[in-house]
Amino acid sequence: MSVHQSTHLKRITTHILQEMKKRKEKISMLTAYDFSMAGIVDAAGIDMILVGDSASNVMAGHETTLPITLDQMIYHATAVVRAVERALVVVDIPFGSYQGNSSEALRSAIRIMKESGAHAVKVEGGAEIRESVVRILSAGVPVMGHLGLTPQSIYKFGTYTVRAREKEEAGKLLEDAKILEECGCFALVLEKIPAQLARRVAEAVTIPVIGIGAGPDVDGQVLVLHDMLGITQEFKPRFLRQYADIRNTMLEAVGKYIQDVKSADFPNEKESY
Repeated sequence: MSVHQSTHLKRITTHILQEMKKRKEKISMLTAYDFSMAGIVDAAGIDMILVGDSASNVMAGHETTLPITLDQMIYHATAVVRAVERALVVVDIPFGSYQGNSSEALRSAIRIMKESGAHAVKVEGGAEIRESVVRILSAGVPVMGHLGLTPQSIYKFGTYTVRAREKEEAGKLLEDAKILEECGCFALVLEKIPAQLARRVAEAVTIPVIGIGAGPDVDGQVLVLHDMLGITQEFKPRFLRQYADIRNTMLEAVGKYIQDVKSADFPNEKESY
C-alpha cells in the first residue's frame, strides 16, 4: 500500500522518504512554481514538489537557469507552499547564492526556509560544495543534493548531453554521492547519466536517489511539470514522457473563446445579469 493511500493528508517528511526507500516504494516528484498548479499536483498525491530554478526557463523564458534570483525563488516557493497540504516542498538555491561561500549559502538557505515556509533546499555539486552543505545542515535545514548534469554549470560543460559516460567522471560522481550522504543530505537527484551508473549510486548510498534521465533503477523520478503536461513542447529529450497535451488544449479553448467574443455569442443571456 502506498503512503498516499494509507496516510492521505499526512505530511511527507524526510523520514518517510527514507522509509519508502527501505521498503522499495518508488518516490514521485514534480516541479511546481505557483499556487494553482502546486495545489493540483499536491491533491493528486505527489510525494515531493520541487520549486526548481527551471522556473527561469518555463516561467520567465530565459535560456538557462542562471538568471533567476534568490528573491524570485522565494516568491515562487511561497506561492507553492501556500497550496500544499501533503507533499515535501524542496527549493533550489539559485546560481550564485551558495557556491564558494558557505556563509552566503547558509544565509540563502535560511531566507528560503523562513520566508517561504519550504521544507528543504537543493544544491548542485559534490565535493566542491561540501563546506556549504555542512554549513546549511548545521542550521537544521534539510539538504537535497544534485549530481550528473547540473544546469547551473552549463557554461562549464558547454552541452546538455549525458554526463559521466567515461570511467573517471563516473567514479567521481559515485564518490560525490557518498560525500553528500556523509555530509547529511537526505536525498539526491541524478540527472541525465547512464542508467547502470545511477543504479550503482542508488545501491551504494542509503539515502533516496531521485532520477531524471537516469533510468528506472533509482528510488524515484522527477520531471518538470510543464514538460510532462505538454505545455512546453519544444523540449523533448529521450527521458521525457508526455502525459498530456495541455498546450493544444489551451490553444483550442482560447481560440473558441475568441471566436465566441467576436461573434457576440459570449456572453449569452444566461451569462448576463
